Amino acid sequence: MDAAEFRRRGKEMVDYVADYLEKIEERPVYPDLEPGYLRDLIPTEAPCEPESFEDLMQDVERVIMPGITHWHSPNFFAYFPAASSYPAMLADMLCGAIGCIGFSWAASPACTELETVMLDWLGKMLQLPECFIAGTHGHGGGVIQSTASEATLMSLLAARCKAVRRVQAVESERSESDVLSKLVAYTSDQAHSSVERAALIGAVMMRKVPTDEHFAVREEMLKKMVEEDKAAGLIPFYFCATLGTTPSCAFDHITKLGPLCNKENMWMHIDAAYAGSAFICPEFRPLLNGIEYADSFNFNPHKWLLINFDCSTMWVKKRTDIIGAFKMEPLYLKHENQERFRSLKMWFVFRLYGLKGLQAHIRKQVALAKEFESLVQADNRFEICAEVILGLVCFRLKGSNELNQNLLKRITKSREIHLVPCQLSGRFVLRFAICARTTESRHIQRAWRHITQLAFELLQEQPH
Repeated sequence: MDAAEFRRRGKEMVDYVADYLEKIEERPVYPDLEPGYLRDLIPTEAPCEPESFEDLMQDVERVIMPGITHWHSPNFFAYFPAASSYPAMLADMLCGAIGCIGFSWAASPACTELETVMLDWLGKMLQLPECFIAGTHGHGGGVIQSTASEATLMSLLAARCKAVRRVQAVESERSESDVLSKLVAYTSDQAHSSVERAALIGAVMMRKVPTDEHFAVREEMLKKMVEEDKAAGLIPFYFCATLGTTPSCAFDHITKLGPLCNKENMWMHIDAAYAGSAFICPEFRPLLNGIEYADSFNFNPHKWLLINFDCSTMWVKKRTDIIGAFKMEPLYLKHENQERFRSLKMWFVFRLYGLKGLQAHIRKQVALAKEFESLVQADNRFEICAEVILGLVCFRLKGSNELNQNLLKRITKSREIHLVPCQLSGRFVLRFAICARTTESRHIQRAWRHITQLAFELLQEQPH
């Protein structure tokens, strides 16, 4: 393919993408296939001779599209959003064309420097304390990771290194392996599985803190566990707080947990993977109060801030903590783990939407979740199972777990909308997340009609 054909095919691809997204709700949101479907549809080996672009695109529709769960369909209400916007897609094209590997400043200066400035822009949108902003007198700064899981692991490894050094500074005779064997980390029993996995990779013990009736960690419970562990000769060193848990979008009480962590010399990392985007709105910013006590903070603009995957933003209060843990030169931290020019997506989206456009997107989706919540509350067959704060509604039919499992099976089988469940206090609960950029009130109303119709049929079949 030469430049002339690339121009032609590129324009065709832009049309294909625009058509796909404009007509996406006409496609079944969830595939109707068995595992292994694809192998029979394509040859067992790559072709020897080049094939035509037309044949390739025909096979996209024949082979690929039937096996896609359409995350950007306005009928997709599962998991959490996967952000997407036209400005971000254009930036991705340019990023792919530039194709630089930004492993050092000299490898592509703009790659390093734009990332540092974009993290400052975003940090200021969130009103982060100055110590987290690189372009101030503070000692912190921001860096793009691939996922929140990666950010959690980075923070845990940095905290582990800091804890070992702190203990050895006082007890020089203690070996690193002895200290490591005594370290203990904590997180909510509602936290994402990646937090536990970080402890597994970091070879440290992790304890899950029981949550309150709102599925949040309170200071009293963490304090009790820390005191028990210290009495047993262990060394508490790390707590991962969650703002917006995956099951129910619950918020740990960081204004009280933060001072406890600071007092006990424990690193506090805040994982706000989904909810963090909402903090750019003044009315949701109080959910981040307590950030001043944190050592690190992360959220995923690639979930809810219109920036395509991957773009997970992480800030640290002290750059030296990360540099020390990973034996890096200070200059290198600014683009630690950076290989692609991911900050281009941020620059394009921030400039072409503006802060007001981004805030409008968040507010619209929260309003849609509130609309769905009111529909559920108006139907006495259903109940709301967790406070609706942002764009997630946890609900269920009043009755057994089995009843709700059967309802979800029918929803999935019908392929008109897509939902996933969670467990809250031993109850099987349906999660309804506002995900697609193009979701409107009519999609909410239609989804609710569909759910209630299936529920009606299911209840009719129940023995009285």
